This record gives sequence, structure tokens and C-alpha cells, in this order.
Amino acid sequence: MDVIVLGLMLLSLTIWLGLLCFWGQFWRTDQQLEVTETQLESLPVVCAVVPARNEAELLPTTLRSLLLQDYPGSFNVFLVDDRSTDQTANFAEGVAHAVGKPQQLHIISGDSLPPGWSGKLWAIEQGINSASKFAPDYFLLTDADIEHDPSNLRRLVAKAVQEDLDLVSVMVRLRCESFWEKLLIPAFVFFFQKLYPFRWVNNPNNPTAAAAGGSILIAREALERIGGIQVIRQALIDDCALAQAVKKSGGQGDKETRGINNAPCPIPSQGRIWLGLSTLTRSLRPYNSLVTIWDMVARTAYTQLNYSPLLLLGTLVGMPLIYLVAPVCVILGAVWGNWAIALTGLLGWLLMSLAYYPTIRFYKCSPWLAFSLPAIAFLYTLMTLDSALRHWQGRGGAWKGRVYPNPDNL
Repeated sequence: MDVIVLGLMLLSLTIWLGLLCFWGQFWRTDQQLEVTETQLESLPVVCAVVPARNEAELLPTTLRSLLLQDYPGSFNVFLVDDRSTDQTANFAEGVAHAVGKPQQLHIISGDSLPPGWSGKLWAIEQGINSASKFAPDYFLLTDADIEHDPSNLRRLVAKAVQEDLDLVSVMVRLRCESFWEKLLIPAFVFFFQKLYPFRWVNNPNNPTAAAAGGSILIAREALERIGGIQVIRQALIDDCALAQAVKKSGGQGDKETRGINNAPCPIPSQGRIWLGLSTLTRSLRPYNSLVTIWDMVARTAYTQLNYSPLLLLGTLVGMPLIYLVAPVCVILGAVWGNWAIALTGLLGWLLMSLAYYPTIRFYKCSPWLAFSLPAIAFLYTLMTLDSALRHWQGRGGAWKGRVYPNPDNL
């Protein structure tokens, strides 16, 4: 038994060493939009598109922050009222008048959801169609629960223009105030970065692509090149689907290589995208309880696994191997008096805690929470299993009163 346990621990330790050394430095938090001050030499036309379904409570803060951006160029906001029942449109109009920007806000009453579309993407499609009359150079796709720092748009545009990027996105600072938010929200960001290492996303030579739906700036030319929002109309994880479509589509200036007889052969380059963290722009969406966070994760976790039972099985085996073996070995080694097992387990636990610590520090949580990653990972594993069960029961993808049990039936 000792040999088996020690073998599992050594395997887990090897996995962690591989992740830390060779997995895109996912644990770092240095990919940040606000790291350097940027200046704009040109002023592209920008239109923001905000899908809003029953968001009246948050709009006085979030929409106000969007309308008061310090961007000096042409900027209009298109809010799509997705058949709300809480007077979202009236609140939005009131906010625009309160800040003296009524001409800058355009409110669109959303049409009923057609077959084959998710609700959010159908709202975005309608917003983009209306905004196109301004011939914008960029679209800012943002959620109605995001409070933007006054410089957010200016920084996004400067990043896109100066680095010739097709898409720039920031994972906004998620709300982290309640006990459950402090316990589980930083881990949500940590796991996302492990799945999509930001350095790989930002490398045009790496196929990894991802974005964060709360704040995405996309060039109109890039959106047209991929065929518009309709190409991802069924996606429940729409931000990453959009980033993948853009990165695969090829960007400005194709590469060249040499073929037969040294003749030039153009090779389409990948679209250039960038994803980072924001220290200033934040989400106001509250997750005050385990249930609300559980529902948020379970809504799309099985979607992330492409609805594959094999990938689910791999997750149910892999997560305990990576995160739970180490603390179990510490306990068993101490109980059995086998210090080789206990010390090896402790080393593995320390490695994962060190990997998690930068995210904990970024969210200004207690450093001791870094050691709770095994318990957090166990909860996320249960959420993933529940996500699969909901899908099989026809309750998957529930959001804002809509259920998307099967993407093929959208």
C-alpha cells in the first residue's frame, strides 16, 4: 500500500513540476492591461454593445461608468434590452440623462429569440447591426454588470492600435467580498488561466485562444473576416468561441515561406489577440453563497468539456490526482509514520500553494487561502459532475430564465 500511495504522490508531484515549468507560466498575474500608461495617436470610432436582460439594479453604476469613459474619440453605446421585465430600458435612459449623455446612448428593444441562437449572442447581433451605421473601427462587447474604470476603453483601443491586434480582452476583477467569493472566485480565475495560459493566448504562434466576455474590444474588420457573430451563435462559452474564431481566421499581413524552386508561398498568419487581467475594471455581479457560485460554474463546465463523457471521466480522475493526492499523503504519512510519503505530499502541497498564491495576492485575500486549493478543487470537481448531470437531465446552460440543454437544439 505504501508503494502505491508513494507512486501516486510522485506522479502528482511530476505533474505539478511539469505545469509550473512548461505550461505557459499560467500561474503568473503579470499580463495586465494597466501595467503601462498608453497614449493614443489615432482616434478610431468605437461602438459599445451591451446586452441587458433584467439589469435595472446595476445599470445606474455600470452604464454610468461606460458613458463616462475618458476616450477622446467618437464613442456610442448601444444597449439591447433583451425583453426585460424590470424596466431596464427606462433605467438606462434615466442614467444617460443624469450624466448628460442622452445622444450617446442608443436603446434597442430586442426581438424574440430565433431558433439556433443563444440569448446573449442574439442581443449582441442586434446591437452590432444597429451600430454598423456609424461604421465603427472597433466594437466594445461588454456585459451590463461591468463597472468600467474611466480609462478602460482608452487603454483597450491603445493596446489594439499600437500592437496591431484584432481582439483585446480583459478578465475584469470579479467581485470578491463574501466568504464564498473569497474562497472560490480567485480559484475560478486560476483554473481559467490554467486552461488558457494567457502567455499562450497572447502568442500569435500558439493556437491557444480565449477571451473574457465582460470586456472585449474587437476590430470590425476582424469580425467581418470571421463571418460575424452568427458564426458562434450557438456558443454558450461565447467569449472563448469568438477568440478562437478570430485567431484561426488570420490577421493583418500574411507570412511568407519558400516552396518548390524557392518560390514564395503565402501562409495565412493567425489573428492577433491579447488577453489579460484588469486591476481597475470590475464585475458587480454578486455571488454571496455557495449555491450562486455553484450554479455559475455548473452552467458551462460540461460545455467546456465538449459534452464528452470521456473528458468528464478524465476530469473526475485527473482533478483528485493533481489536487487531492498531496494532502491525503500528508495525512496518511503522518498516521502511518511513513515520513517519506508525508514529506513528498507536503512538497506537492507547497508547490500547488505557491502556484495559487499570485492569484490570491491579486485578489487581496488572506495568504492562508492558498493552502485551501485542494478543498476548492474538490468542490469544483463536484460542480463539473453536476454540470454533466444537469445536461443529461435537460437542465443545462440555464441563465436569465432560459435553458440551453443541448447546443444542437439551440
